[in-house]
Amino acid sequence: MSSSPKPLNYPLPRKSDQIDDYHGTLVADPYRWLEDPNSEETKAWIEAENQITFAYLGEVAVREKIQQRLTKLWDYEKYGIPFKEGENYFYFKNNGLQNQSVLYTLKSLDSEPRVLLDPNKLSADGTVALSGLAISDNGKLLAYGLSTAGSDWQEWKVLDVKTGEELPDHLNWIKFSGASWTNDNQGFFYSRYDEPNAKTKLEDANYYQKLYYHRLGTAQSEDILIYQRLDEKEWGFRGDVTEDGCYLIISVWLGTDSRNLVFYKDLTQPNAEVVELISQFEANYSFIEHDETVFYFRTDLDAPRGRVIAIDIARPDKEAWREVIPQNQATLESVNFLNNQLICDYLQDAHSQIKIFDLNGTFIQDVELPGLGSVNGFDGKRYDTETFYSFTSFTTPVTIYRYNLITGESELFRQPNVDFNPEDYETKQVFYQSKDGTQVPMFITHKKGIKLNGNNPTCLYAYGGFNISLTPNFSVNILVWMEMGGIYASANLRGGGEYGEEWHQAGMKEKKQNVFDDFIAAAEWLIANNYTRPAKLAIAGGSNGGLLVGACMTQRPELFGAALPAVGVMDMLRFHKFTIGWAWTAEYGSPDKREEFPPLYAYSPLHNLKPGTAYPATLITTADHDDRVVPAHSFKFAATLQAAHNGNAPVLIRIETKAGHGAGKPTTKIIEEAADRWAFLVRTLDIDTEL
Repeated sequence: MSSSPKPLNYPLPRKSDQIDDYHGTLVADPYRWLEDPNSEETKAWIEAENQITFAYLGEVAVREKIQQRLTKLWDYEKYGIPFKEGENYFYFKNNGLQNQSVLYTLKSLDSEPRVLLDPNKLSADGTVALSGLAISDNGKLLAYGLSTAGSDWQEWKVLDVKTGEELPDHLNWIKFSGASWTNDNQGFFYSRYDEPNAKTKLEDANYYQKLYYHRLGTAQSEDILIYQRLDEKEWGFRGDVTEDGCYLIISVWLGTDSRNLVFYKDLTQPNAEVVELISQFEANYSFIEHDETVFYFRTDLDAPRGRVIAIDIARPDKEAWREVIPQNQATLESVNFLNNQLICDYLQDAHSQIKIFDLNGTFIQDVELPGLGSVNGFDGKRYDTETFYSFTSFTTPVTIYRYNLITGESELFRQPNVDFNPEDYETKQVFYQSKDGTQVPMFITHKKGIKLNGNNPTCLYAYGGFNISLTPNFSVNILVWMEMGGIYASANLRGGGEYGEEWHQAGMKEKKQNVFDDFIAAAEWLIANNYTRPAKLAIAGGSNGGLLVGACMTQRPELFGAALPAVGVMDMLRFHKFTIGWAWTAEYGSPDKREEFPPLYAYSPLHNLKPGTAYPATLITTADHDDRVVPAHSFKFAATLQAAHNGNAPVLIRIETKAGHGAGKPTTKIIEEAADRWAFLVRTLDIDTEL
């Protein structure tokens, strides 16, 4: 089960003499040609790499058993949170191994559900996924987005809920957009880009998003342009109609910057102009609801952990703004209007708390939750007296509860039946010290009774960016890892949103090294406390987390036994040149700016691989249709890593076909990839396991 005794024979891709000048620093980019995923040379390289990778994984005797166990555990009914529009309820359900979850509708919660939309019938291999939906106020029409092979590009269609009939409406070139119906049920708002070049649509940068209104029964070419900014090519727009249909709230976003603008349009007045209510990128504003001319927002303005404010659009000056719920020690994630109350979802040390306030900000009560975990839901209309929410933890599959807003009681609604005993496992939260003394939380989950002898195979996972919070979550993949005797650790690094905007900013731009220091400190803590040792420690992360893994394995290669960077941002000097990559300069900084180039170059995984270094066993994973983090990042990193590596540990790349960044990936592909990851760790970490 140990690593190969001699290095693998990797492909020897052509090296070009490409050199770029960054503010006086000359940087070689010999594998620039791998940025073209459609060239014959790139295709040949992909095929050669996959042959080596799958041959290596095929030699792991226990791999088939891992896949069988994953498949068996995955085969349980998974319910989504029910929601209501008009007279109809809707919810998603997956029978177990369906590639895509199915949308059902029913008149009452105890009536017979009816399949409304089954994405599994849209493609033979499950690679067409439902990527968005919006149901009209009367519950009679469904607008839905479809994504093919994991692409961010969507096409939108419309269904008659009662008959299941597909209407002729068909919209294209939609990306980073939902849909929001007008309350006359005659059409909806959405955002799109101009039609891209067909050959390069998965690589080209996306600029000049526009907000449109589509009226049912008309061609997309007749859609009404609501708002555009030809002087601001990077601005994006999300249009949401208020519950009463009176206003269109336009949130203006700029890349991945959490700060946004808020405009509105009075839908009760024909030809009303768009009004700029908040016109400076100074904070995040999330619209909650309105009372006549008073708009409620969740914001981090002067409150990095979040608060609720009220703005009267009749007196929009900032001096007239009113604080409704002040900031407290927990981080305010979201707010919903239900039962004419404010239902607030907080994070306290990376786990959920739900608190209810009246419209004046007076605290009413906490919602009692089943334990320390993650909550979603509490959606509905302003005067609803019931709602639904889901609860999950590392050892609790997603469980649905029905909540009575009058009595304050939760009732179990759907509980999945998974083939394991949660009592066999335990989760604890620890706090460790990072390089600069910052206290960082980490969840550790494993079988009860495990011996802390420094010999346990351990998978350390994190993300650390874009204000995204990592909270407890159940995963069959993680369960199988723990059944094999593995420890799973999830660290809440700076750059995330667990402690609000200050925590986020402490891991941005020139402070990004803090994120890597936090992750390295987590690994050192696990080793110092005898959970594991370097030869038994794997690090994993995806997207921005793939960057995290790439940076840490180049900075401290001796600290880890294995690395699993997935769909990672590996080239920090060219990330902004593809698809939506330009939007990440708000998080990372821009290599085009002289003052922001040095830190990017200092940690860019691609540019910090040093020839002659023994790197940990590495399995890079990406997909040929990833148009979020284009696969060129992983391609160039793999080619450079294989050329630089001086050791016997395998450094491989697994390139999925007909898949994208992750959203909508079919169950079969998820299981196959998970089996390959664990099989790789079984072999490279020398794990003695019986399944």
